[in-house]
Amino acid sequence: MNLKSILWLMIVQIFMMTASVAQAADVPQSYKLRHGDLIQVSVWGEDKMQKESLVLPDGSITYPLAGRVEVIGLTSTEAEKKIAERLKTYLPDPQVSVVIAKIEGNVAHVLGKVLKPGQVLMTGPTTVLTAISMAGGLDKFADKGAIKVLRVTPQGQKAIPIHYDQLIKGDHLDSNITLMPGDTILVP
Repeated sequence: MNLKSILWLMIVQIFMMTASVAQAADVPQSYKLRHGDLIQVSVWGEDKMQKESLVLPDGSITYPLAGRVEVIGLTSTEAEKKIAERLKTYLPDPQVSVVIAKIEGNVAHVLGKVLKPGQVLMTGPTTVLTAISMAGGLDKFADKGAIKVLRVTPQGQKAIPIHYDQLIKGDHLDSNITLMPGDTILVP
């Protein structure tokens, strides 16, 4: 090994130790990949294997040599391990890196009588009031007493009532739920 290779190896080891210390710290639950997210996948020492991949509606990406890989619901670390396992057939010890470039799959929708209906990108925990605010707030004809969140669960779709009038007075705070990706806020 030459000096340059040894230095690179030391830098990678320091980086990996730093990353593992950060993971061991008491941090919120790691982000899990969703449909529509954009990830950057690379293999250390294999410049031709650097690729941006969009998580497809079926929850997979396609990566050179690894083929179709299911990544939906995985953290970036879990995705790295899964891709590395698939590459072992072709590379002796693949060091895979997965970086989340865009979290386009982490969205909710606000529909109805708000000033700016549409998608709301959730870059962190997002409540109903926050999402309505991001949508420009309610218009003057909104029925504040009939706002609902539609959520798809394993048991099917359910409607969660939101007590907006009471929320803005500081009451019934339990109805200011944290949104899940794919939720839809209906403002009649």
